[in-house]
Amino acid sequence: MPKMKTNSSAKKRFKVTGSGKIMRRKAFHSHILTKKDKDRKKGLTQDAEVFKGDLPRVKRMLCM
Repeated sequence: MPKMKTNSSAKKRFKVTGSGKIMRRKAFHSHILTKKDKDRKKGLTQDAEVFKGDLPRVKRMLCM
């Protein structure tokens, strides 16, 4: 049987922690930053956990 291939875009976007959680970057932090206040931009820099409803799809893309 051939090996499963990991989705290339998914491996760039998601990281798996040591405890097994899948982390993602937050949206809206790439451009048009002048109108967003400092606290909002700082909050967008932190990673977030993938939502429970999206986990099966992300795990399939990462071959987990």
